[in-house]
Amino acid sequence: MSNESPTLVKGEGPVTLSPSGSTPSQGSPLSPTSASKGPELPDELLQAGWGRCWSKRENRPYYFNRFTNQSLWEMPVLGQHDVISDPLGLNAAPEEGADCNLGNGQRKRRISEEQGAEANNFKRAKVFQPATPSTPSTPSTPGTPGAKPWSSAPEDKQSQSAPSVAPGPSPAPYRPAVVYWDLDIPTNAVIRERPPDPQLPPHPEVELHRAQLVTKLRQHYLELCHQREGIDPPRESFNRWLLERKVIDKGGDPLLPSDCDPVISPSMFREVMNDIPIRLSRIKYKEEARRQLFRYAEAAKKMIDSRNAPQDSRKVVKWNTEDTMSWLRRDHSASKEDYMDRLDHLRKQCGPHVTAVAKDSVEGICSKIYHISAEYSRRLKAAHTALMKECNLSEGCEPPEVQDRLVYCYPARLASPSPPQPRVELHFENEVACLRYKGEMVKINRGHFSKLELLYRYSCIDDARFEKFLSRVWCLIKRYQVMFGSGVNEGTGLQGALPVAVFEALNKQFGVSFECFASPLNCYFKQFCSAFPDTDGFFGSRGPFLSFRPASGSFEANPPFSEELMDAMVTHFEELLDSSTEPLSFIIFVPEWRDPATPALIRLEASRFLRHQLTVSAYEHEYRSGSQHICKRDEMYYKAVHGTVVFFLQNAAGFAKWEPNAERLAEITSAYQSSSSRPGPAPAAPPGDKDPTPKLFSCRLLHFNI
Repeated sequence: MSNESPTLVKGEGPVTLSPSGSTPSQGSPLSPTSASKGPELPDELLQAGWGRCWSKRENRPYYFNRFTNQSLWEMPVLGQHDVISDPLGLNAAPEEGADCNLGNGQRKRRISEEQGAEANNFKRAKVFQPATPSTPSTPSTPGTPGAKPWSSAPEDKQSQSAPSVAPGPSPAPYRPAVVYWDLDIPTNAVIRERPPDPQLPPHPEVELHRAQLVTKLRQHYLELCHQREGIDPPRESFNRWLLERKVIDKGGDPLLPSDCDPVISPSMFREVMNDIPIRLSRIKYKEEARRQLFRYAEAAKKMIDSRNAPQDSRKVVKWNTEDTMSWLRRDHSASKEDYMDRLDHLRKQCGPHVTAVAKDSVEGICSKIYHISAEYSRRLKAAHTALMKECNLSEGCEPPEVQDRLVYCYPARLASPSPPQPRVELHFENEVACLRYKGEMVKINRGHFSKLELLYRYSCIDDARFEKFLSRVWCLIKRYQVMFGSGVNEGTGLQGALPVAVFEALNKQFGVSFECFASPLNCYFKQFCSAFPDTDGFFGSRGPFLSFRPASGSFEANPPFSEELMDAMVTHFEELLDSSTEPLSFIIFVPEWRDPATPALIRLEASRFLRHQLTVSAYEHEYRSGSQHICKRDEMYYKAVHGTVVFFLQNAAGFAKWEPNAERLAEITSAYQSSSSRPGPAPAAPPGDKDPTPKLFSCRLLHFNI
């Protein structure tokens, strides 16, 4: 066969086509290669990744698995040709004479399209019977005469001199100069087959309405903090509130919490209370320390006088604040340390009384925001349901029967059919792709736009012609933009990712092929869990990790730095490790917060599944920016201002397969050191660090019998 992209026969499920049209925006769909329609594939084969494609060279159909890149001339048989339907060999007995050591057909696609595909086809022809057709080494956009691929060059740079009678090949797809992902790595994560997700499919109209309501909710939060406590909302506290609420939320909206118990958010309450009576900042100079001490004493006295406080509390606060004021007027020779010690003493004396009088007010803020969010969630549900009815689509069709079998993990699927999508305009401004819907524009750099196209091609099964691609990209970017706010650098820390060198070492040394907390925008592998199955599932997401239950595999976890989310993560890890006898490994990256230590950090250090613990010092390692899909290249990495602790949690089988021995750990250490030594301005040394060359790693190796 020729080295061509698999062309999907009309009516089949898996996606292998790239969109093309006369303009960069959505246009009239192009018909796939005509073919006589063969028998429909059963749902079991569709779920396993099989699709019926057409060979232009041989002029006959063949079957292609988008998970394993396996191709067959004859219809595959579950448990025989597709290893993915039974990765652990538990559901079907091997054929007589079959080689039990054969793999699942997964291979790298980084060989050349001409030589690699022919060589690979020759090797595979010896292994599989019947002989399999050649498949492309790298997914490429099918050339359609007179049509532009999505990832082609900007309009003003495209060649338009081709004759209309015999048009030449389509322009080469866009190749980003620097790639921060590797979508060729196959998965080793095995799960039990699961039903589709009940969430409604995304639509730009609903997403635009959600964005407006979340913006209003943020404004309500700002006004409540100003009116009731006279403070600005703590930075990113609203974003962490969303993360913390979704851990326990049972409501139907993917973003806004609406069914939580308790109603009062511990995260929001704690962060607002920490900024009462004033927000304390880091101090560098003596005058700053003196000014902050004065402001705290003044605010505490004013607050206790204006609230309904017990008489004893008034006396304690009034006496301590007046004593502090007197000391400030009397002593002008104090050092920075003297001011900081005095502030610490004042907080210990006045803090409990200030907290007591502010408790009801802060709880009122948390409760008010939650109830407004629940009301907005009901409005969005009603609008989304009305939209589905207008399109004559029912909510949540009867889910297909799910078999109790082990399969390689596959992207999240939605139970409800997707409604027709409106037009979303696309244009390029230098290296930035701009998508506009009803005047609302979202932006993404061209490299990540190309990445989303590949993820969509790998994962989406209901849009072979890419008719809904642009609208789904718009919804995806808008969702994350709304979730993490529009402030300068807001949300970038909550979406930070590990350096590429560390991911490469994790995959090479520990077989890691899956990210537990990522998104289509910042993922390194094409298999990952993320917060939103409705928008992200079309781009490879396996859904939220706390509802993802792998039976085996090697995983990386770098969660958003929310204490409640990290604590729930540890609970989930230990349940999974305790319930599986197959190789299971989690490599977890969490901040070294020890003043006080977070519950997640304490529990990880005490876990009976802990095999190794590695600490990376503050300012000596980097994270990839959470806004990597839009930021400049020189802003892609930033130094971590806190230490990071790396935990290796494994069950017995996982430890036997991926033991964190000295050789493997040396590779991880080397990867961190190489990523942190990139050229750039040196950050300031952390306060109190007396050693000019601090040790980068401190390790302790733990071996337990489980």
